[in-house]
Amino acid sequence: MTDKPWYSKGLRFECQRCGRCCTRHGEHSFVYLSETEATAIAGHLGLTDLEFRERYCEVVEGWLTLRTDSPACPFLGEGNTCKVYEVRPVQCSTWPFWTENLKRAEWEGPLTELCPGVGKGPLRPQAEIDARVQANEAWQDELD
Repeated sequence: MTDKPWYSKGLRFECQRCGRCCTRHGEHSFVYLSETEATAIAGHLGLTDLEFRERYCEVVEGWLTLRTDSPACPFLGEGNTCKVYEVRPVQCSTWPFWTENLKRAEWEGPLTELCPGVGKGPLRPQAEIDARVQANEAWQDELD
């Protein structure tokens, strides 16, 4: 028998479009990109891979990332909407359901200060949460 996670009955989350997850703060200062994601975003913007990388990317400690020379993601638009939402990186699409955020103390503490969507909106079932965690972990494996 396996122990159920503390969130086995689900968690409430609904994006409030505050843009905080898209801005630089503390250890969450980078949006990492896989090669596949970089190519998809370039195509979405009508750019070649090279043009996209020269304009929007940098390599930080061996990792391809979006440039962090401004306080927010370069694709955070008016009204805190994402200009590349349809092809946004997995790091973004799985937020806030990351393994490190699913520690109860984190979810009920610092994360609520960062993300006003935590604790609001529809109840997200454990299966959905676990699927996002698994997608994020598979993406991290792809980055390695």
